Amino acid sequence: MVTGGNGLPSGRPADTLTGMTAPFVDLWPLAGVRVTSGDLELRYLDDDLLADLARLAGDGVHGPDLMPFSVPWTRGTPAEVARNVLTYQWGNRASFGVDDWRVELGVVRDGEVLGIQGAYAKRFPLLRTAETGSWLGLRHQGAGVGTRMRLMILHLLFDGLGAERCTTGAFADNARSLGVTRRLGYAENGDDPMVRDGQAALNRRFVLTRAQWEARPESMRPPVTLVGVEALRGELLPAPPAHGD
Repeated sequence: MVTGGNGLPSGRPADTLTGMTAPFVDLWPLAGVRVTSGDLELRYLDDDLLADLARLAGDGVHGPDLMPFSVPWTRGTPAEVARNVLTYQWGNRASFGVDDWRVELGVVRDGEVLGIQGAYAKRFPLLRTAETGSWLGLRHQGAGVGTRMRLMILHLLFDGLGAERCTTGAFADNARSLGVTRRLGYAENGDDPMVRDGQAALNRRFVLTRAQWEARPESMRPPVTLVGVEALRGELLPAPPAHGD
C-alpha cells in the first residue's frame, strides 16, 4: 500500500481492475483502456484511482508563483482542491459522447497515481483532431515523466484511434510544459490571448501532424502497448450505416 503525502492510503496493484472498472468494461469501453510503456501506465480513472488522484492534487500541483490553468481549480484547501478534481472527473464521465469527449487517464507507476494525461476532441470521426493536456503532482515533476506520458497518449491517439492531428497549448510562463512539447517535435501554431486570474496571458499553441509523428526520431519511439483500444475505437468511430440496394 502506497501512502500519499497527506498520510491517506493511496494506490493499489497495477495489474488489478477494481472499483467500477472490471464489471463495466463491456458497457463502458473506456474503462478497459490501458497504455503501458516500461514502468508507466495510463489507465481509466475508476473510483478508487480517482480518490487517490484527488488526494494527490490536494497535496499540490504547482508552486504559489505559477498558475498553469485558465480555471484556477488548484487554489483552496487540500479538501477543496480534491473535491474540484472529483466533480470535474464526474462531469467528464457524464458528458462523454462520440462528438464531444474529454478522456483523462491516470498516470500510474508501481500502483501509485502520479497525475493525469488527457485527450479532448469534438467531432472526432469527421475532424480526426484531438487536444492533449496533463498535470502531475508537484512531487513527481522534473523527472521526465511528462515527456513519457505525452508520448503514450500520442500513441493512443495516432496509432490507436487514427488521429491525423494533435494540438496542445501552454501559457508562455509554463516552461516545463513548453519544453515537453518542443522536445516532441510539435510545430508552433500561434498564440491565443486568454484571461488568467483577471489578467491577459498568452497561451502558446502547437500542432503535431501524423506525418510529423511518423517521422519522429528513434529516441522518441519507446515500446508502447495498447490494451482495450479496439472497443473504444468502435465506440468513438462507429461504422457508417449500411445502405440497402
